[in-house]
Amino acid sequence: MTDLTNTELQVELTAVEARLVRTPVSTPVRTSFGIMHDRPTLLVRVTDASGVQGYGEVWCNFPVCGAEHRAKLVETEVGPRIIGQEFPEPQTCYAAMNAKLHILRLQTGEPGPIAQAIAGVDIAIWDMVAKRAGLPLYKLLGAETDRIPAYASGINPVGVLYTVARARKAGHRNFKLKVGFGDQIDRTNVSALAADLRPGEGFMLDANQAWSPDQAAKALRWIEGYKPRWIEEPMPVDADITVWEALKAGTAVPIAGGENFLTRAEYDRVTDGKWLDFVQPDIAKWGGFSECLPVARSLVRAGLTYCPHSLGGGIALAASAHLLAAAGGAGLLECDANENDFRDEVFAPDLREGWVTLPDLPGLGVNEAALERQFA
Repeated sequence: MTDLTNTELQVELTAVEARLVRTPVSTPVRTSFGIMHDRPTLLVRVTDASGVQGYGEVWCNFPVCGAEHRAKLVETEVGPRIIGQEFPEPQTCYAAMNAKLHILRLQTGEPGPIAQAIAGVDIAIWDMVAKRAGLPLYKLLGAETDRIPAYASGINPVGVLYTVARARKAGHRNFKLKVGFGDQIDRTNVSALAADLRPGEGFMLDANQAWSPDQAAKALRWIEGYKPRWIEEPMPVDADITVWEALKAGTAVPIAGGENFLTRAEYDRVTDGKWLDFVQPDIAKWGGFSECLPVARSLVRAGLTYCPHSLGGGIALAASAHLLAAAGGAGLLECDANENDFRDEVFAPDLREGWVTLPDLPGLGVNEAALERQFA
């Protein structure tokens, strides 16, 4: 990490605000467990004592009503616990948010929404600190490159080749298909996508926890012949580690997961046991920069591949890109291929031949004019 003065790292907030934006879409986004009929983006804005502001994003896709609830958590529970307090660095503020909300997590039984609210505030704080230092966030975090590989994700079970063609035209060379919609639909779509690939292109699959362990093992037997780069969340993430180890031992298909972990201990167990090949923390869902960066670097040191999960708005995408550049390794940036005009207005990556080049702008480098309109 770039050396900064104590003043540059210090966190003393005067405001923590949240705004929810729902963007209409012409085609719903489908997963094996739910459908998004619009694209929610939960923005966070923090302001420090000198007037510098930073922006973050809270994961809020499901359930549909959950976005409004998370916005209230940011403004009524997270913000009041840190406004007016002095912290020597963002990581200390992150630890304080977790400590101050520990009992509320237990009382409400809502560790996920609270972790997501904290993550969004943490992203905003790091954006603020980087802007105060006049540095792109990836440079502040010690990245050695501004160029990272990417892939198009969220490819729905309907219109697969049309979506792939659009993503290819946009500059993508790797594509992730949603599966878990029944054997016939999955086989037809995987076969069509595999046959459509051009030299130098590849694909991944995402089941979103759709299968039981037995169903996953059965599906992987036919999937194996198509040689996908990975199969993501092929069974419920709370399956015992021994079940994951058995699934991994029985297939040549690399296994990805981790977007739904809620503790550092879960990532540590993967780092130690290596029962996943690709590990995918979502910076807007858990950990922000303060926790996801050390986790990602630990994964890379252990020989695993860190690939950030992201299926939200422009800030989440930008934050994931900065984090991946800082973490190093061979991971790819997840870029949602589905329609989301507000996401594209906030952050449209410079994508060419499957590679994203990060902007040389202070902080996250997003379109703040588009964000400011939401807070006006």
